[in-house]
Amino acid sequence: MQWLRSAARWGAWAREGRAAKGGEGAGPYADSIWAPARSAAGQRRVAMAELQQLRVQEAVDSMVKSLERENIRKMQGLMFRCSASCCEDSQASMKQVHQCIERCHVPLAQAQALVTSELEKFQDRLARCTMHCNDKAKDSIDAGSKELQVKQQLDSCVTKCVDDHMHLIPTMTKKMKEALLSIGK
Repeated sequence: MQWLRSAARWGAWAREGRAAKGGEGAGPYADSIWAPARSAAGQRRVAMAELQQLRVQEAVDSMVKSLERENIRKMQGLMFRCSASCCEDSQASMKQVHQCIERCHVPLAQAQALVTSELEKFQDRLARCTMHCNDKAKDSIDAGSKELQVKQQLDSCVTKCVDDHMHLIPTMTKKMKEALLSIGK
């Protein structure tokens, strides 16, 4: 299921980034604040970034499980029962049965597209926010600020991004549940 694969990307962030960069903790933002640092102070930055990433990942995973349990499963059951009823029509041609089954699959496909789209938008917004933090840190370094001060600013900025986006999850969940209910009707 496409939406589930999209949701699974949240769990795959760190694994993909580490494998691609050959390093620990790279994640999808290998060139941003999520990137591993090499200094001792940088190790704290990596831990902070990974902690923030884990917070978001756990919240999104919980949301996806809730959507799947409360909405998507019901839609899957309806789709399978509808498809089975298409096959019971002994007078229908093979083409008619296939068209009937395709019609039964439309609501679930719409639901999958909705969840995938919302997750991608959320991920993109969070990425833009963290990239903004990274840009501010680079500007501060270029302006001559001390490295430790910049790292503290960066940690604070990333934490604010995550906090802001964590507060969006309940609204996003409600919006998706309402949309899924309207699709299921």
